[in-house]
Amino acid sequence: MSSGLLDEIEGAVQGHRDGHGFVQRDDGEPDIYLPPNEMRAVLHRDRVKVRIVRQDRRGRPEGRVLEIVERPPHPIIGRLLHEGSIWLVAPEDKRYGQDVLIPKTAIGAAKQGQVVVVELTEPPALYGQPVGRVKEVLGEIDDPGMEIEIAVRKYGVPHQFSDAAMGEARALPDTVQPADKRGRVDLTDVPLCTIDGEDARDFDDAVYCEPAVVSGRGKKPNGWRVLVAIADVSHYVETGNPIDIDAYDRATSVYFPRRVIPMLPEKLSNGLCSLNPDVERLCMVCDMMVSAKGEVVAYQFYPAVMFSHARFTYTEVAAILANTRGPEAAKRKARVQDLLNLHDVYRALLKNRQARGAVDFDTVETQIVCDEAGHIEKIVPRTRNDAHRLIEECMLAANVCSADFIESSEHAGLFRVHEGPTPEKQDILRGYLKALGLGLSISDTPHPSEFQRIAEATKDRPDAAQIHMMLLRSMSQAIYTPTNSGHFGLAYEAYTHFTSPIRRYPDLLVHRVIKAILAARRYQLPVLPTPGEAHEKLRARLQKNSASRNKDAPPQVKRQTPEMLAWEAAGLHCSANERRADEASRDVEAWLKCKYMKEHLGEEFGGTVSAATSFGLFVTLNDLYVEGLVHITELGGEYFRFDEVRQELRGERTGIRYAVGTKVRVQVSRVDLDGRRIDFRLVREGDELQSRALRDKGVAPAERGQPAKKSAKRSARQTRDTERGAARASPMQALKSAVKKAAAKTAKSGKPRKSRR
Repeated sequence: MSSGLLDEIEGAVQGHRDGHGFVQRDDGEPDIYLPPNEMRAVLHRDRVKVRIVRQDRRGRPEGRVLEIVERPPHPIIGRLLHEGSIWLVAPEDKRYGQDVLIPKTAIGAAKQGQVVVVELTEPPALYGQPVGRVKEVLGEIDDPGMEIEIAVRKYGVPHQFSDAAMGEARALPDTVQPADKRGRVDLTDVPLCTIDGEDARDFDDAVYCEPAVVSGRGKKPNGWRVLVAIADVSHYVETGNPIDIDAYDRATSVYFPRRVIPMLPEKLSNGLCSLNPDVERLCMVCDMMVSAKGEVVAYQFYPAVMFSHARFTYTEVAAILANTRGPEAAKRKARVQDLLNLHDVYRALLKNRQARGAVDFDTVETQIVCDEAGHIEKIVPRTRNDAHRLIEECMLAANVCSADFIESSEHAGLFRVHEGPTPEKQDILRGYLKALGLGLSISDTPHPSEFQRIAEATKDRPDAAQIHMMLLRSMSQAIYTPTNSGHFGLAYEAYTHFTSPIRRYPDLLVHRVIKAILAARRYQLPVLPTPGEAHEKLRARLQKNSASRNKDAPPQVKRQTPEMLAWEAAGLHCSANERRADEASRDVEAWLKCKYMKEHLGEEFGGTVSAATSFGLFVTLNDLYVEGLVHITELGGEYFRFDEVRQELRGERTGIRYAVGTKVRVQVSRVDLDGRRIDFRLVREGDELQSRALRDKGVAPAERGQPAKKSAKRSARQTRDTERGAARASPMQALKSAVKKAAAKTAKSGKPRKSRR
């Protein structure tokens, strides 16, 4: 599709809290800017037809709305307010841009200040606000768990099972029945055990390992037999039944602090399917032979019945592995050798991972610890020990075997595909690494080992987190698709998800496919709903990335079979809903962090610059692991230039630089709960940086602190230029924006972006 002024272009409206908006084009081309006057008659998420009428002063294509193609029935969540004689709801999601008028007769039982769900009865118009009625009262804004109630509705996460699904779940037995065991291998005497977090309630997987003779004629073990037993959800959830329909709709469980929105009813997820200790459970087993080099030399799949002999936690297993004579080991004496065997095979699998060159970045993940009322008590780093890694390697091995089994059987299924960087992202990454002066880069056809080498070489630098994030951002997001093209990050030729059918629908589909292959038949997908807006956006992005990778190759027209089209639709659905779950979880965490920081207004903290943007610095507090923005106007009375390549801000007069990894001291100045935004003010610990920068530039001490008129004017101009959109983006959004700009300039010039300096 060309982008001429006469073209009619379709896409989805993405509102902005400042009143303007954008249209995300269906063809994957750059967004079209909508000024506030064009946004009056449309709403965030509307599908519209627009025409580009001009380029705005910032060079963006500006559009005029010609037609509203579709208005999805998304509810609007907000607080009910009474102003004079008017009742209205102020949307919690500020991207809607305008309040909704509520007639007095449409308020129902809602009270002023309560959080409500609104259904529109009249759409917005150029000269009139939208009108609606209160559909549901959620409660008071400070009620425990209100942030989750808002998020599940805001992102359209299904959170109530259908009556049919709940009825079917209630009709299921509480225990494994004799008839269920027919045709299954009896593993009840094998000491399989589960290893999970302290707060886990659903147990997907159990493991067991013993030394074995893998190859050769000798009797001395030279490898291991590893059993990975996974809950057999597919035995109870049949294709097309009510529970299956609800599970497909959700596609994944959604995890919030203190609450889970499960994919399956609790009767299954925490009971009949969960591999709880000391009870019989049905399972699907991946039985592997692993060599001393960590290679899976043989495997088989079969349905079984098992009996979990222990429920371990990661902390407990790590303690036993660290001290086999300690108190933890004394309590589990019968299982200590099994754990040591698992640790031995883990080390072999890890060596194989390193030999493959798989990417393994050290990133800091945080965990929010809440009290009984749902308020944050503390935010702590989530530490990974050998027990976590041990389970991870066993699950990776089973997932690889399941992918190989499906592919070698020539049966359609869903692979977990992770593609490497597009040519544009490769150019951006090379430019970034060159600007840092690392002396390291990537080839034209990079291998994951190149990324791992850079990560290893930079892990001790203060800006290691930013470098690793840039490495990650250069790659694509993993998706579910029936077309296997390998997993770049893990360096696997084929990979899928087999190990978590309680909480991921793709895993349930993989189980059904494996069972069909074992029974010498072909699994038939049910008739699935047509992919929606999120799926179409994902499809457009994937097609654009594919075209970018294959732009030099002649176009190939490949007609898909109805079966492959159905699997593709299922993959898009699961991938899109996985992203929906992530967005809802991040939204709740951001809300909780904002509420937590409201209690620390005015306090000072040490922090580290985690991202630099054209409008300021994102700073992560060292002790609290909370991120906020220091707006560029808080950096002093001079003009700062943003270097996209180096990802830093530099003062024109003083030469002071703020880059990722710079240590600063900040004061919490403002918290916007609705906007999920925390603002910091820079405490003048940066004076030392400024003095050093001025010395480097040869500025005399007497001249310091007296900005030239030119600099003052530039600073004022910079304030105006950045005020509007300043802290509306997250550091990830800011980084995406920088990547997009650099990619556009690279595509235009045919070469990587050079530093402005």
